[in-house]
Amino acid sequence: MTDIHIRIEGRAGRITLTREKALNALSYDMCLAIDRALKDWADTEAVAVVILDAAGPKAFCAGGDIAELYDTGRKGDFAYGRRFWRDEYRMNARIFEYPKPVVSFLQGFTMGGGVGIGCHGTHRIVGDSSRISMPECGIGLVPDVGGSLLLALAPGRLGEYLGTTGYRMGPGDAVFAGFADHFIPEALWPELIATLARTADLAILAEAATPPPESPLAALQTDIDACFAGETAGDILTVLQQRGDDFAEQCLASLSRGAPLSVAATVEMIHRLRSTTATMRAALELEYRFTWRAMEHGDLLEGVRALIIDKDKSPKWQYADGSVPGVAVSQMLMPLGADALTFEEEE
Repeated sequence: MTDIHIRIEGRAGRITLTREKALNALSYDMCLAIDRALKDWADTEAVAVVILDAAGPKAFCAGGDIAELYDTGRKGDFAYGRRFWRDEYRMNARIFEYPKPVVSFLQGFTMGGGVGIGCHGTHRIVGDSSRISMPECGIGLVPDVGGSLLLALAPGRLGEYLGTTGYRMGPGDAVFAGFADHFIPEALWPELIATLARTADLAILAEAATPPPESPLAALQTDIDACFAGETAGDILTVLQQRGDDFAEQCLASLSRGAPLSVAATVEMIHRLRSTTATMRAALELEYRFTWRAMEHGDLLEGVRALIIDKDKSPKWQYADGSVPGVAVSQMLMPLGADALTFEEEE
């Protein structure tokens, strides 16, 4: 497959995204290829470490390739999207639970689906160009691919803020919020990857790391915690509207770009995961409840149309006034019964 280069080099299983012109956006076939490789290498003695990287300076992976999802969904075929998400989420869980170290190098944009492959390993490396975000509310989805768990575990109320506004984290932010482990200047990456593949010596990562740049997100923590602590998205909006300062105005502008139903469901999901002993599988199963319904009952098709297909940037969202009934959120997050996401191996 020309979109991804999978091989064994030295003591490493190497997975390199090579779809540079599409900012390494993740297709369904790429998801399946990554999952097959991880399955094969789990019991391959020659592979001591897995290294994930990507071609080009602009992006590690700017998200999932949703063109096919949109095309099939417009025709009333929701099965393709549900299958895509099911298999992608299983792959995300495999990375998180992998029995061997998984090292990712996250240059440029790492967004949405890129977070699902790049931010669940054991050693997550960022550099100066790294920009990490979960912007799914803007197309009528929710932060998924296991991102909801990272958001729930982030300090204070950063999870609600990052998940609903789509804020792009720089390298210092990513380390602060728990989406990355080490800051290493990108000029060092090629030699570091070559040495890691040859030796499987993970100690070289910490040795090469330097203190990350300052985190603007950390400086905003007090304001974020004060404004995003509400029980519901409606509570958060009320606080922001009452404050009326520059920070609140910026937040309201960002929130206004998201589908209100997605924003409300995102807040609810993070609260549920934070209030339990959350696991990656529990997070993915909860996310799947929403994505399974997203085309048929949510705003995904309209969001993709407005932002990606027609590019008029004028989506006609449900609950456009921002007042989302609690029952609407509950219906999107209800258990799926026989359609629930499971993690059994399928031959």
